[in-house]
Amino acid sequence: SVWQIFGPLLQGVPIRIVPDEASADPRLLVQALETGRVTRMVLVPSLLRAIVESLGPSSDRLPDLRQCVSSGEALPLDLAKACMERLPHTSLINLYGSSEVAADVTFHEVRETRPPSIPIGRPIANTQIYILDSRLRPVPVGVAGGLYVGGDGVALGYRGRPDLTVERFLPDPFRGDAAARLYRTGDLARYALDGTIEYLGRSDHQVKVRGYRVELGEVEAALAAHPAIRESAVAARKDSVGTRLVAYVRFGDTPCAAADLRDYLHARLPEYMVPSLYVPVKEFPLTPNGKVDRSALPDPEPAGSESPEGPEAPRSEVEALIAGIWSEVLQVQRVGVHEDFFDLGGHSLLATRAVSRIRDSFGVELPLRALFEAPTVAGLAERIESERRAAGGITTPPLRKAEPRDRYPLSFQQQRLWFVQQLQPAASHYNVQRALRMSGDLDIESLSRALNEIVRRHESLRTIFVSEEGEPSSRVLPDFPITLPIEEEEDHPGEAGERRVLEIAREEARIPFDLSREAPLRVRFARLGPGDHALILTLHHIVCDAWSLAVLIRELSSLYEAFTAGRESPLPELPIQYRDYAVWQRQLLTGEGLARLLSYWRGVLGSDRTHLALKTDRPRPPVQTFGGAHYSQRIPGAVSERLETVSREEGATLFMTLLAGFQALLARETGQAKIVVGTDIASRSRSETENMIGFFVNLLVISTDVSGNPGFRELVGRVRESALGAYAHQDLPFEKLVEELRPERDLSRNPLVQVLFVMQNIPSAKVRSCSRPAHLRWWHASTSRSSSTTRTRASLPTGFITRLFSTHRRFGAWPSAISGCFRVRARGRTHGWRTWK
Repeated sequence: SVWQIFGPLLQGVPIRIVPDEASADPRLLVQALETGRVTRMVLVPSLLRAIVESLGPSSDRLPDLRQCVSSGEALPLDLAKACMERLPHTSLINLYGSSEVAADVTFHEVRETRPPSIPIGRPIANTQIYILDSRLRPVPVGVAGGLYVGGDGVALGYRGRPDLTVERFLPDPFRGDAAARLYRTGDLARYALDGTIEYLGRSDHQVKVRGYRVELGEVEAALAAHPAIRESAVAARKDSVGTRLVAYVRFGDTPCAAADLRDYLHARLPEYMVPSLYVPVKEFPLTPNGKVDRSALPDPEPAGSESPEGPEAPRSEVEALIAGIWSEVLQVQRVGVHEDFFDLGGHSLLATRAVSRIRDSFGVELPLRALFEAPTVAGLAERIESERRAAGGITTPPLRKAEPRDRYPLSFQQQRLWFVQQLQPAASHYNVQRALRMSGDLDIESLSRALNEIVRRHESLRTIFVSEEGEPSSRVLPDFPITLPIEEEEDHPGEAGERRVLEIAREEARIPFDLSREAPLRVRFARLGPGDHALILTLHHIVCDAWSLAVLIRELSSLYEAFTAGRESPLPELPIQYRDYAVWQRQLLTGEGLARLLSYWRGVLGSDRTHLALKTDRPRPPVQTFGGAHYSQRIPGAVSERLETVSREEGATLFMTLLAGFQALLARETGQAKIVVGTDIASRSRSETENMIGFFVNLLVISTDVSGNPGFRELVGRVRESALGAYAHQDLPFEKLVEELRPERDLSRNPLVQVLFVMQNIPSAKVRSCSRPAHLRWWHASTSRSSSTTRTRASLPTGFITRLFSTHRRFGAWPSAISGCFRVRARGRTHGWRTWK
């Protein structure tokens, strides 16, 4: 600070001291440099990298900057090259030094970037640099040796540390002055042929991390004080995101989570000394003399891969886009929506890179502290969606419990299904099922208790729907006990049992619900043979969606496991119920809030709402029918991986890239300049709804301008902007949009949208294992109206649920002529999406 502040002032040059928030945020720092017309700046390479990346490929930023000084840590070759390309009018200076020699003692003006490294140059005035061997003899050119500094800038020693002073500060044998000293830096270096000095790294356990000097032994000492740790070692690992501290720990009898270790160290060490990654080891590799062999320590496993089921996948495109950015910035393969950014190896400078990328992708002014306040994908997605709604002038009331009343309004999604049910009271199109096949010693009492606890927790499962003067409302039943009378079936072993379960499920699925008199949940339980049972759950779509079914299965598994073990329910009470959501939605879609949402959608859809002119081989019938077909196409994993790479390169999600290709196809088939496609979204943009059983699904309209014959990468950008705008205004249900826009009705087509494109990325129902031993399998079976069946088999650890079937009867929601289903397998995952025409 002395030479950085008083050096310019003594020369009559004004200085700019930026606020802390600007120094931690490259975007704000660049703004401060531009506003202050700064001509010279001094900073560490890690911050320089963040600034250069925030500039983008353009070279018209920072026109007044004439000199950029890098100091504090080694200057990487790629960073020097990027700086020279993006700031061609700025000279780049590389400095080397330390506090013991009054900051910097060498300098080098970077004019070219030749491997293996950027030189640290030559000594400044009144300073001598020596490269010596272990006997303090000068080494030849090109030979590595220890770097020593002499001259006027060498300090007297360490205050209160005479032992360390003797070790580091030596008499200078090359000067006649008896008081002259050399400082042993602990760094390795060598002379190049042109006389410049090349820095090679450290010779001891001191490292530079983001410009800070870190003694690894100090971090290890702090870790050793933790009661759960028996032994530890800390190493600095270099990767594509820079140098990060990695802690290797051997636990005693009680392991400790990485987050707890990080919190423990944060209370005792500066932030820059806290390791980013924590690797548990059973034994440390040792050298022949019994010391820890740091070179043999294992590389950290990719973060987020601890669970055998993998991290929880993104539930929305906003989450998917954030997860993709984190994956690239943190250099991890997959990011779960509830994983902490800093637990995955992030630190403050990586946070600046992530926030900068997020700003560019979403077009929101997101402060850096937002990532510290919401360090998970789910939390940050909620923050971004809130910011985007606020930018559009849409204020969202808080989602709270509604005032108690006898009857509650229906959500707009429920209202649509209720009206359809009134038109076809004997139809069962909206019946949704889950059939569970269980084998082994089943505790029927615990199973019944688990089902009743779920019904108690979720009021939607004990709600009836009544009408007064044609207006529907809902009423929550105070109690709805579930009994499990056992239906004795004859012995059905193996495949016969599977067929019998499907027969029972189909029988049950054909029975319509009387929503005004009975709760929208029916349960059947059958014994197919000794130790072989089937549980069939039938629900009406008005109270559940696919996400809800995953919640139901997850809670059933968790509760059954707890009750069979004699424990109470491990599930926390829900903060709100579905009726509270319905009241909140009605409040949201009134007055100015509704007007702003409608204004956006009118602007997107325009007044010309032409149907997609898809070519057909026969005349369209005057009234659409339920006839259809189902086609499957498997895409190779290599193609899927390339699609994901292109998506990351374009700052898009896989869904957006695939949708761009799909809309390009529709544009070619129709010749139209605007392609309107619908997509089903979970519509659970608030954390309170994540664990709730209810009908939230909304149909989102995505309209993309394909005029001007854009290239595919440009089209992906257009689709991304269209999709993000739609997600920011998803609070308007499709039913309300149709009601307000009043498009011309045509019984042969659906209003506004005739094509759906859906990527199936809802959370899966992860089944907990149970203590009862059994050999178990699981598969998913989908039964369409034509009774055709598609099965996907997979192994599952021991658990009480052995086979999982699902029966979907939802084609009535979107009477369709053609449907197509695609699945993509890549790196052990399955991506599925479905299109309807």
